[in-house]
Amino acid sequence: MQAAPAKLSDEYDGRPGAVLARVQALYPKLIDLSLTRLQTLLARLGHPERMLPPVIHVAGTNGKGSTCANLRAVAEAAGLSVHVMTSPHLVDVTERFRIAGRLVSEDALVSTLEEIERINAGAPITVFEVLTAAGFLLFSRTRADLAIVEVGLGGKLDATNVIDRPSACVITPVDLDHQSFLGETLALIAAEKAGIIKPGIPVVSARQKPEVRAVIVDRAQLLGAPLWSVDEEIFLTASPARGTRAYRDPEGKLTLPEPALKGPHQEENAALAVAALRASGLALPDSAWSGISATRWPARLQRLHGSLAQRLPQGWELWLDGGHNPNAGEALAAAMSEWSDRPLHLAIGMKQSKDAEGFLRPVMRHAHSIHAICEEGQHLALPVEDIVRASGGHARPGPRLADVMSRLEGPPGRLLVCGSLYLAGVVLRQDGTIPD
Repeated sequence: MQAAPAKLSDEYDGRPGAVLARVQALYPKLIDLSLTRLQTLLARLGHPERMLPPVIHVAGTNGKGSTCANLRAVAEAAGLSVHVMTSPHLVDVTERFRIAGRLVSEDALVSTLEEIERINAGAPITVFEVLTAAGFLLFSRTRADLAIVEVGLGGKLDATNVIDRPSACVITPVDLDHQSFLGETLALIAAEKAGIIKPGIPVVSARQKPEVRAVIVDRAQLLGAPLWSVDEEIFLTASPARGTRAYRDPEGKLTLPEPALKGPHQEENAALAVAALRASGLALPDSAWSGISATRWPARLQRLHGSLAQRLPQGWELWLDGGHNPNAGEALAAAMSEWSDRPLHLAIGMKQSKDAEGFLRPVMRHAHSIHAICEEGQHLALPVEDIVRASGGHARPGPRLADVMSRLEGPPGRLLVCGSLYLAGVVLRQDGTIPD
């Protein structure tokens, strides 16, 4: 079963969606990697991207959002006022913009989008470019101590890469994804991600595959950018003290609390955030590092407790994760391997164009049962029969999450809904859990 094709206004629902739908009519391509159109618009807006507080720019394939969430949590624990721009949103487009610690209001976002629409004066522009311009304009008009900016797609030609002099750059794990835009090989994709590296600006990198690391090292050396990499200059290990981690980088040693975000991969995301803040030169008190124990980021191994969870049999748990590519599948499988205390059941829905087989392969071996789903309103959903095929016939058609939940039986277990951030947004709505 396949969801009906979604219109742009379905993805950006609410009043902002009406403005963005008009923008799309100017330039129907949703993705067209380039900097020229946005640079022209920003010049007409008075270059708000040049009026920002210190910026940490985050690229990569997986873990960008979690790393941004850790950055924000640590900075706010230090008492800093923080702007954050991330993508995509899960439930509402306002989630993309946090202005000095608070999500932008719908009124403020609509007003900003309408201002940009007037100044753009009908010139070709993509929706993501308009949203990026809106973020920079909103940031430039409110004082803050730090701005955290997540790359949308790639890096070198991503709209966010108009930032000339960030305080630090971060590259999270790089893997195959969006090959039609970024290239068919890891080296080509890595070159796009490494495009955010700037001359002389510190760059912090996750543990990478050899061909990816080679590209990042070459780029950093070419531009004279100091490079710290996990397992080379950055180390995070279990500490003798229960619930703590021993951290080390070229600046010295720290004792960190256990990260709030669950899963072994989140240890590295927390380390990247700490390293980026230290490499950036921001002076933070020792108390700031406690922030990683309070990080919140929806749909990343998130346990739900709302109306959906209450429909499960007594004693069951409902979990949600938005990972959607093979690398995310491997990270999720590592987390699932630690869940041996009760049966684990999977409800999997995916986006069209994603490598469903590559995502499913590592996670299936940990599941007691596997169910393929496609929810109403799930943007660009992969048909259920395609998910079943990608699973080698191991998955059973849901076809909806409600159907899966009605069939659950046996001893109390965990139901994990995963495979797509778009699915995650639908599930959060159904559960009544709104990101804040």
